[in-house]
Amino acid sequence: MSKLSLAYPRAETAKEADERPLVRIVIVGHVDHGKSTIIGRLIHDTGSLPDGKLEAIRAVSEKRGMPFEWSFLLDALQAERDQGITIDTSQIRFRAPTRDVMLIDAPGHVEFLRNMVTGAAQADAALLVVDAAEGVREQTRRHGYLLHLLGLRRVVVVINKMDRVGWDEGRYAAIEAELGGYLGHLGLVPERFVPVAARDGGNIVTRAAEGPWYQGPTLIEAIDQFLPSRMARTPSLRMPVQDVYKFDDRRIVAGRIESGEIKVGDDIVFQPSGKLAKVASIETWPARKGAAALEALDAGRPAGITLDREIFVERGEVAVPVSSKLSGVRGFEARIFWLGQTPILVGTRLKLKLGTAEAQARIAAIKTVVDTGTLERAERREVERNQVAEVALELASPVTAELAETGSPLGRFVLELDGRISGGGIVLALESDAARKISTNVTPVDSAVTLAERVGRNGHSGAVVWLTGLPSAGKSTVAKALERRLFDKGRNVVLLDGDTLRTGLNGDLGFTPEDRAENVRRTGEVAALLARNGIIALVALVSPSVKDRQRARETAGPLFHEVYIRASVETCARRDPKGLYARAKAGGIAQFTGVSAGYEPPVSPALVIDTEQLSREQSVDALEHYLDVTVAEIAAK
Repeated sequence: MSKLSLAYPRAETAKEADERPLVRIVIVGHVDHGKSTIIGRLIHDTGSLPDGKLEAIRAVSEKRGMPFEWSFLLDALQAERDQGITIDTSQIRFRAPTRDVMLIDAPGHVEFLRNMVTGAAQADAALLVVDAAEGVREQTRRHGYLLHLLGLRRVVVVINKMDRVGWDEGRYAAIEAELGGYLGHLGLVPERFVPVAARDGGNIVTRAAEGPWYQGPTLIEAIDQFLPSRMARTPSLRMPVQDVYKFDDRRIVAGRIESGEIKVGDDIVFQPSGKLAKVASIETWPARKGAAALEALDAGRPAGITLDREIFVERGEVAVPVSSKLSGVRGFEARIFWLGQTPILVGTRLKLKLGTAEAQARIAAIKTVVDTGTLERAERREVERNQVAEVALELASPVTAELAETGSPLGRFVLELDGRISGGGIVLALESDAARKISTNVTPVDSAVTLAERVGRNGHSGAVVWLTGLPSAGKSTVAKALERRLFDKGRNVVLLDGDTLRTGLNGDLGFTPEDRAENVRRTGEVAALLARNGIIALVALVSPSVKDRQRARETAGPLFHEVYIRASVETCARRDPKGLYARAKAGGIAQFTGVSAGYEPPVSPALVIDTEQLSREQSVDALEHYLDVTVAEIAAK
């Protein structure tokens, strides 16, 4: 990826840097209408070009026998110069008179949509470029519609190549009327129409003498009037979780504060899981000796926080205030822009990316299709390439979303088909079915019986004994025999078998990676609840993913014990009474394809039981001995 970051050469004080607002502007337009030339002139004419850069590019152009082009400033990769096209997204930073500007150049629809869910392209405003000679094209209208989808309302139209039409005021007025009318129907009222000749620099920074009839601002003056997003100034916290890191004994939840602020001591809730916590600290890296600990961070800043309790938080969740009414939903109505080669129909399954969250999505209904050229609406059974549609989406797992009209980045999303970004959209209405919403109006209730009381009565503490291994390795056999033995000795024990749970609690889940993860999550929550109430929960579950098992471990905390029931694939296949391995070998059952390749053995299990070497009785003996020692230690604590 070519990413060109250019800084204004003049040194500035820390105070100046803090006082200058940063405005993010996305620049779009039809191919060959001169976006790259405009950008090249902007960074040169504002003095933002590093010393010697222009001369170096001129020398390369002469060496190649090519005429110099301002667009070469963006073609940082050799491959891009050879192809003569701009092939990726560039982010260019330069200084306007009173503010810093981050200009985001996305050369095509797909790159434009990809940036819908990234912080860099949550733009405050937009420049829409039109060639004065060619006029408004179909792609111009599509880009205008994409700006509408992004929720952008501050737009300046740049009418480029005025030198090609002799700075004809009539031509300028015709484009202003045509494009202004189209954008007006979308609710976009351009703040300015600025005529420029980017190749010569006319009206970019210096005023063009050739067009005295135009008395409005130059392009840099128009840019200098843009303000940072209002979303960054709203008081309500929104921090999508990007990852969770472990340092020493600390678990640091990392993300970017999209709005509001976060302070040490704040009570927050992570949605859509609904887990509550208090901010214990705000971490910095690298730590500076003698520096005061951070007490607060505001919008636009990356953040790493620790919590006052051990809860499982993962990428995709969003930290919000406990007073927030925001919740997770499993469906919403949306307006989408489709770019895929394959049309989508009712029932088409896609991957949705919203904020840092991902979820499997299904087109539940196609309500209307919009022609981006004429803005006419029609009922259709499918959505074809380059069409806009209003649809209903169903999600396999909950996500935290907001209406696009609020200006929140949680109001827009990207759609993938077969691993490729193929569309994007905005949230119009959240799922109204209360049964499918994740409630935030919940307060966990502690048990009236303490753990110490339960230990005193049962003679042992609770535990989650998680038996993992290949199908037919012997998990259920060992767990069932152990359950009988522990029960006969007066222990409080319950067996949670994976197949049994799939007939009830997890009966709605399939065998996709997402469904398997949800299967483990639900089972882990139930097992942890039992263990915290003094019960030994024996879980017999393939649970092939290390990550999913780690999630179950963090849910149960020190009560979790991972036991690897080990056996070779050949042995498991011989034991398999249902013929699953045989059918997998023949490729007949998708969920068992690559049974061995898809299983991730535990890295450091508490106990390994090799059922090829040990009989059932010996396996149960080994596991019972481990529990007698370990559970007794936990009870003593």
